[in-house]
Amino acid sequence: MNDIDVTVREVGLRDGLQIHPTFMPTESKIAWIEAEAAAGVREIEVTSYVPPKLIPQFVDAEEVTRRALAIPGLTVTALIPNSKGAERGLALGVHKLNFVMSVSKTHNLKNVRREREESVADFARIVELVRAQPEGRRPRIAGGLSTALGCSFEGRIPVADVVKYALLLAEAGADEIMVADTVGYADPAQVRAVFKAVMAEIGSLPIGAHFHDTRGTGLANVGAALDCGVRAFDASLAGLGGCPFAPGATGNIVMDDLCFMLDSMGLRTGVDLEKLLEVRRIVREALPDIEMQGALARAGLPRNYLRAEERRAA
Repeated sequence: MNDIDVTVREVGLRDGLQIHPTFMPTESKIAWIEAEAAAGVREIEVTSYVPPKLIPQFVDAEEVTRRALAIPGLTVTALIPNSKGAERGLALGVHKLNFVMSVSKTHNLKNVRREREESVADFARIVELVRAQPEGRRPRIAGGLSTALGCSFEGRIPVADVVKYALLLAEAGADEIMVADTVGYADPAQVRAVFKAVMAEIGSLPIGAHFHDTRGTGLANVGAALDCGVRAFDASLAGLGGCPFAPGATGNIVMDDLCFMLDSMGLRTGVDLEKLLEVRRIVREALPDIEMQGALARAGLPRNYLRAEERRAA
């Protein structure tokens, strides 16, 4: 993937839809995935393997996964809260399993109903399960650290705690670590402190970032993470989403705005900005009641704008 400088990963179909009360039709989800893949987004978190009774939005998880897997060149990922979710993902042949636990003790108890050490132990069992699969059927496994930069219950999280659980997941066999500002508490200075500390401990293991724009610092935090060497970012089309434990909070950083910012900085994402903006229509038509964010969608591209690829070729 040396034709891109930064990987952008769409999480709107999972994080963006999980708390929205209106069910997005399966065909609309597939249309969204197909259109965004055609726009150049190479990795999409298409669903979550949680019990449908807990989150009805994902009652169609199996069908969405199977049809997404048929899209050439797309890395299909799914969120898993536990070993049962991992088993579902393995049976379907998903490319990557995104395991999530909270660095905050309180948030972990409320979100997945167990202690953090229990989550780490479950992650280790999932790694063993993945490694027991035939070589061609082993998905990558990402260790996600939710509330790593702040918690609605506990406030700021000690850097030492983030490092501790990142290291435990790395030692358990994670293929990458994802550090998440789940409720949008972070500022650029804090991002630099946390990511530098984590990267110093986990060495060459890939690390990604997941930011929310709750207080308007999302893209500034991306800039800080870039300064630390992070080259993989989660985002949500039109900034959909939010955390159920952060009432009134806006969602993830806007995928469209993220891609524009990176491209304007000369960093290649492989994403066609015009095609990406067109994908918003699919979401709007399927969910007219959902709130959509995005500065690029409002203002459009600057006059005589040259994309990163064009500037390099000039």
